[in-house]
Amino acid sequence: MQTDPTAPGDGASPEVLALAKVVARLRAEVADLEGLASVAGVLARAEGVLMAQDGVSADAAYEKLVRRADSRGTTLTEECWVTLGGIRPKPDAARLTTADPVTDPVADPVAAGGRTAPEGVVPALGPDHRPRRDGPDFRTLSAGLAVALTHARNTDDAAEILHEALRLPLAVDGVMIYSLGREGRLELIGHSGIDEVLAAQWQDVPPLSGVAALEAITSCEPRWLDDPERDAERYRLIGSSERWPTRAWLPVPGADPVTCAIGFFRKSSTPFDDAERVLLRRAVRVCGGPLRVFGHRRAEPADLDVTAVQSILDAVSGAVILLAPLRSPGGEVEDYRIEAAAPESVDVAGRRGRELVGRRILETYPTVAGTSLWQGYLDALDTGITYEGEPFSYREVTAGVPEASVYSVRATRLAGRLVVSWIRRDTTVREVRRLATMQRLGNLGWADWNPATGTVDWSDQVYAIFDRAPGSGPVPLQELPGHVLPDDRPVFAEAVRRLLAEGAPIDRPFRIAAADGVRHLRLVAEAETDAYGATVEVHGFFQDCTTQRGAELALRESERAVLVQRGVLQAERAIAARLQHALLPIPEQSIELVGLCVDIAYMPSDTGVNVGGDWYSAIELPDKSALFVVGDVAGHGLDAVGTMAQLRFTAKGMIITGSALPDAMDRLNTLLLHTAADSAATTATMIMARYSPAERRMAWVRAGHLPPLLVRGGEARFLPLLEGNLLGASFDSVYVEDTLDLEPGDHLLLYTDGLVEIPGENMDRALDRLAAAAAEAMGGDAPDALARLLAALHPAGQDDVCVLDIHLPADADRP
Repeated sequence: MQTDPTAPGDGASPEVLALAKVVARLRAEVADLEGLASVAGVLARAEGVLMAQDGVSADAAYEKLVRRADSRGTTLTEECWVTLGGIRPKPDAARLTTADPVTDPVADPVAAGGRTAPEGVVPALGPDHRPRRDGPDFRTLSAGLAVALTHARNTDDAAEILHEALRLPLAVDGVMIYSLGREGRLELIGHSGIDEVLAAQWQDVPPLSGVAALEAITSCEPRWLDDPERDAERYRLIGSSERWPTRAWLPVPGADPVTCAIGFFRKSSTPFDDAERVLLRRAVRVCGGPLRVFGHRRAEPADLDVTAVQSILDAVSGAVILLAPLRSPGGEVEDYRIEAAAPESVDVAGRRGRELVGRRILETYPTVAGTSLWQGYLDALDTGITYEGEPFSYREVTAGVPEASVYSVRATRLAGRLVVSWIRRDTTVREVRRLATMQRLGNLGWADWNPATGTVDWSDQVYAIFDRAPGSGPVPLQELPGHVLPDDRPVFAEAVRRLLAEGAPIDRPFRIAAADGVRHLRLVAEAETDAYGATVEVHGFFQDCTTQRGAELALRESERAVLVQRGVLQAERAIAARLQHALLPIPEQSIELVGLCVDIAYMPSDTGVNVGGDWYSAIELPDKSALFVVGDVAGHGLDAVGTMAQLRFTAKGMIITGSALPDAMDRLNTLLLHTAADSAATTATMIMARYSPAERRMAWVRAGHLPPLLVRGGEARFLPLLEGNLLGASFDSVYVEDTLDLEPGDHLLLYTDGLVEIPGENMDRALDRLAAAAAEAMGGDAPDALARLLAALHPAGQDDVCVLDIHLPADADRP
């Protein structure tokens, strides 16, 4: 009802008063018509649902709605929302009568099929419960709420209308509406009376235990929270319990399964009584229809400054547009309107930038509807998750000519709209991009010259190669020799002249001066001639070869240095080999020494240019005994040969002057330790043996060397591994002497590790292989026993080999 805008007696003339009354009446009629139109729209949709479900006429559907409202004690508008919400009341639900207007069949455990509330949930009302006589009139409140909800356009509107309807009669200070989303998360889709900070904090709730709204949805039972201390222990409370000591969470019926819950908040500590709980249930039930129709659609912010967005897009590179969804009366997105566009945004028809503003997507791209791209737009708008589509092909006929394009699209929600960007991946665009990438990676660029017109066309990379600003323009082919260094100019100019005059192709390196120094370039070009042989066009490319040229020069210097070093090493090897040959003459046949037959083999390594430090000594001593030594000096070259010579002559001198074998070995160790600073080869291994022919006894010591091998009676065994570190390793080294009595027919083998070593083979296995080969090849007095052994072993040749075969002939007599 509308009140008079002007009261009598305020000095207005009767004509004005009469006119004011007419205006007030007309306003009231307009308001009534608007409300009636809203209710009529809900009624028409509800009739349509029944017509589709039951196959009845419009009149029959209307009569059915009237009968349902009468049987349930609800208003016609409320029954329409119940039908639209898909609520299916229980068949044995208690009838609401005018005499008992607040009894709720859903709240009655008996009427609801005998279900009882789970533990911790306040029991629902029974048949004996009645609201307070002075409480609100349920029919009036429910009817008003149903009519008010017809004006709601989204879930935020529904929350605000519900809050306003219950604020005074039920002292409800806040309302929150949650929807069950993906992966069991709760999304806040509407609120009223709740500050924005709290709403933002609880906008998205993960599927955690102890969330009352989630329990209400999953159990389909309300949660009444009116004991702050107990509730804080059981639930994760939204907002402080001091601010909201009383709250309730009710599931919204109407769908199977239930996916929405509405929360009611009180600032007072007074719990909701039985009558109030019934009213809250009924109010939630009435809201089920609108929430289902809205599809949980929130209000779209209308405060986006499209002009500011357009100003931003004007400065953005790439194709970007702002889309506003255009919705049907039912809330579905029917199309999108372009509200802003970046300058590089181009459609298939060639419209660009602001020319696209105001156009609709389905007008510009009519075949997009129903595609994965269209669904991606809807998902991005609904969930807020950025959509990034796979490249797709779009075909459109423009001016009768079919044209296909390939696009990659990205869409992001912004203030209820979509920011869409795309990349056009047409074949020509891709090829141009590939050509530019190839020129940049290969550091080359193409060039075209037309001598007849004087036009020159360079790619961007040519300017970079010449270190030339694009604003300076390209260089004509005739003027190109002027940019070449003087030393290269005559030959290059002649090649250019022949290209222009005779059409002779050119492939010529040249140099230019740039800011970073001299650059080595290459020009490859060919001419196109007319029927008379005159050049009409020249096509070619420039390549920056500075890096390659630098690498070539560095390689040449390296090769020169290697050749010099190789000559030095070869000269050193020749000197070392000559020195070694002078120190270690290898006899061509066996030598007789104090009744023993001694065979010697020495094989230098076949790799590298250095001479090794393997050596031997086999001499007769003044007392008619014999000295046998086999050693291996670490390293190669002159240093190793020098150390070998030092050890060989020092050992011979000490033994001749009467030193015992262990003492001689100890002094050799000291000698190497004191000369370590002057020689690269500072360590060595050695076997030193002294043979007394009278006793046929061989005394020997070892310094880190492999043990001697004795072959007797067709069997081979290694002598004990005596204590003794390699020479030059430690001042504390101790050397122990042992003896061996030789028997006629024995072979005693002294050798260096090159005889048995094979890369990757265990040394124990190598020694076993040596013993087996020696037992087979070194029986008896055959003069070629050592040769057979070497043939069987096939030394790897990666290290020097030195072997002494000391043999006591089978017919040897004692001296």
